[in-house]
Amino acid sequence: MIHRGEIAIRVFRACTELGIRTVAVYSEQDTGQMHRQKADEAYLVGRGLPPVQAYLHIPDIIRVAQENEVDAIHPGVPVVPGTPSPVSALAEAQEFAARVGFPVILKAAHGGGGRGMRVVRAPQELEENFSRATSEALAAFGNGDLFVEKFIERPRHIEVQILGDSHGNVVHLYERDCSVQRRHQKVVEIAPAARLRPELRARLADDAVRLARQVGYENAGTVEFLVDQSGDYYFIEVNSRLQVEHTVTEEITE
Repeated sequence: MIHRGEIAIRVFRACTELGIRTVAVYSEQDTGQMHRQKADEAYLVGRGLPPVQAYLHIPDIIRVAQENEVDAIHPGVPVVPGTPSPVSALAEAQEFAARVGFPVILKAAHGGGGRGMRVVRAPQELEENFSRATSEALAAFGNGDLFVEKFIERPRHIEVQILGDSHGNVVHLYERDCSVQRRHQKVVEIAPAARLRPELRARLADDAVRLARQVGYENAGTVEFLVDQSGDYYFIEVNSRLQVEHTVTEEITE
């Protein structure tokens, strides 16, 4: 059982080829999504809720699984809660922050490098920071739209180096720790990451490889994660290129 998106469609396709019955769940807003049509069966969850809340409505998901004798649920890679698309209005940011709680972080939707990023720790700080982040994003990238995400306090920034070829082979070259940053920009890269529990190191590497295999990745690249203080981790992004940080990995793998 799985919900929307390109990954869902690929999982359904693979299951069909293997003769495995598939079940989709969908929100009221996604009744026309392709993933619903590609599954053998599809069921509504989160009636009356917006899409993100609907897909996070655990009681409905468990109910559908039990009623339809589902024996496996495809979870995807964990991600930080955030707006599903860029927002341009303060009211949208306020609604999201009220739902998930503070602190939140504003991020420029059309750029990076730490520009247009601001942490907001209280409701009274949101309006000013939204305006400033929008202005910074517009000046730097020509578009002021922002993503809003739950802010993870004092995370470790761990990235896994991967290599994929045209035959479906993907390997990892271990991880780097780039938690030492200034203005959201990496300052120090350490490889391998110090004080990382062996089982957590293995899970990060395995998830990076699984993600790359899932999309038929052919290149060098980096899969980036945030690890919070309790040891939970969240997927951030894939840098689908050979980064300058690769030289750090070379030093430990030659």
